[in-house]
Amino acid sequence: METETHEIFWAKRARARFSVPTSRRRQDTRTDGGGSYSSAAMVNVPKTKKTYCKNKECRKHTLHKVTQYKKGKDSLSAQGKRRYDRKQSGYGGQTKPVFHKKAKTTKKIVLKLQCQSCKHYSQHPIKRCKHFEIGGDKKGKGTSLF
Repeated sequence: METETHEIFWAKRARARFSVPTSRRRQDTRTDGGGSYSSAAMVNVPKTKKTYCKNKECRKHTLHKVTQYKKGKDSLSAQGKRRYDRKQSGYGGQTKPVFHKKAKTTKKIVLKLQCQSCKHYSQHPIKRCKHFEIGGDKKGKGTSLF
């Protein structure tokens, strides 16, 4: 009997030693509602939006045309590109490290807003999302998009 209680005592002690208290356990932010991944799976933005224009001519709320920002074409004459091409030329293979450890699956969406009265452009970043749409069908109450 005494050996049995002795074994139980040591088993409990080992469990307590190697288990992590629930207060210190790390919560997975992607599965609960707080994560930015699960909060917006699909975003639908209207083609026009009434918002503040920072230009000196306006400085008031006006109607803006909404488009999605896209990265421009890389310039071949930029200093970094010229330096890289010069280093790459000739024998010797790849000279600079190529990045492979991509962590994110989505990009942050940036809206490009053009003021209808003064034609001034401003940018407005929004949250990450897998699917983005401008001027899509509005979802009514109790209806589905399909």
